[in-house]
Amino acid sequence: MALLEVSGVSKRFGELRALAGVDLRVEAGQIHGLIGPNGSGKSTLMKCIAGALAPDAGVIRFAGRNLTRAAPSERARAGLSIKFQITSVLPSLSVYDNVLLALQGRDSLVSLLRSATRRARHEAVTAALARFPLIGRADQLAGALSHGEQQWLEIAMALATEPTLLLLDEPTAGMSLEERRLTGELLAPIKTGCAILIVEHDLDFIRGVSDVLTVLDQGTVLDSGSVEAIQASSKVQEVYLTRV
Repeated sequence: MALLEVSGVSKRFGELRALAGVDLRVEAGQIHGLIGPNGSGKSTLMKCIAGALAPDAGVIRFAGRNLTRAAPSERARAGLSIKFQITSVLPSLSVYDNVLLALQGRDSLVSLLRSATRRARHEAVTAALARFPLIGRADQLAGALSHGEQQWLEIAMALATEPTLLLLDEPTAGMSLEERRLTGELLAPIKTGCAILIVEHDLDFIRGVSDVLTVLDQGTVLDSGSVEAIQASSKVQEVYLTRV
């Protein structure tokens, strides 16, 4: 059984058909890349999986549970975490406190009022920052980080809750070439404990990190398979030559 199973998911916005019966499987221990031309439905599919949008039809199962109509908070408790394209770090808080705040979302109001969670969460915060080149910046304001470092911080925040599936929507947008290379190196070991579904326009980057690629076009799955199989796919080559 796959960790994530998307079956026949469709979504319309008025006359616009964003998704038309999409099927997708993400296995544990896998980085699964989701690519396609602009307007192919990638971000809409991610939002349906995360619970930010409700699909018009279809089923979304995660770890064997039907979460099609579940609230985002229920999906998070089940082990699903997401980082959207636009960074949402709090620039006036320290790097440390941004991660702490992400963790405190699971704490009770009583423990928060007693300020007991900061001590209890210290090891988890430092462990999350240690995964990225941020541990030495823990006391600095998040707003002082570069754009790429803020992207890393938000990924660290998403991983701090120890999810079993992480959704990443264009995590390297706005990064330098060196930051993109480092991001690929930092994500690779994460999949052993947390599968990753990643949307990315940088084809060189996503080919380098993904175990499996799924290609969307006009709201449908055009092809899915290994990186090598997708690179050799005549259907995919046609789309990227004519529509990208």
